[in-house]
Amino acid sequence: MRQWKTDRNFSVASRVTLAVLGFGLFASSVVVASGVEVKFTVPVRARLDLMDRSTITLAPFLVVTEEGEGTIERRGLDVQSEFEGYLRRLLKRRTRLKLLDSMPIDYPSFDLAELSADTDFWRVVGERSGADLILAGSLDFDIQDRSGYRTEEYVSPFDGRTYYRQVLVDQTGFEYDIVMEVFDGKTGERLYIDNFKDFKQFEGESVDPLEGMFENLRALEDRITGVFSQKQVETSRILLTN
Repeated sequence: MRQWKTDRNFSVASRVTLAVLGFGLFASSVVVASGVEVKFTVPVRARLDLMDRSTITLAPFLVVTEEGEGTIERRGLDVQSEFEGYLRRLLKRRTRLKLLDSMPIDYPSFDLAELSADTDFWRVVGERSGADLILAGSLDFDIQDRSGYRTEEYVSPFDGRTYYRQVLVDQTGFEYDIVMEVFDGKTGERLYIDNFKDFKQFEGESVDPLEGMFENLRALEDRITGVFSQKQVETSRILLTN
């Protein structure tokens, strides 16, 4: 009777494996107390339809000036240049799109809403660059002083008792807020828009803003490339065997 149960579990696991392999999604299976856990690696399509689109160009991102701008300037960080350089490397490394250089661009407006609706302008950009897609948008990189007092406990060396005290902790916060838009190079119509945000906090006041900036970007990398390329996501299901 015990042998029959073992064979039954094996049979169920085998059927699950074959079914999953039929979809090309099988990764592994683990027998758990209540059933069989099957892990899948499933493809997730790019958010943007790239059918008949193989080239892209970058238009300068509009930099939103907010609190922290002075700190960035004093430390010599060119937010726009660093961001666009990173974005170029990311597109070349993580997508199949061919990156084309754009001609010098003179924006008719610096209001993002008005600029997004100007299909004639984006069509001209597409004609000059020869790109199927145009990537543009706005970005805000904000450096914040997050220093403050924190309660911590300590043991007195005199009487051995535990006390609580307020300690000043120097912390610096880095926040990235990116609005990303993709336009059709032939029609000038906007095909996609999304907002990517990330916040990182570090101990100390003298943290390199460039380090904070790239920590933000690395955290957003999968989401950004997911707009243009298919990715693999691992998931799992439990198949009851009783």
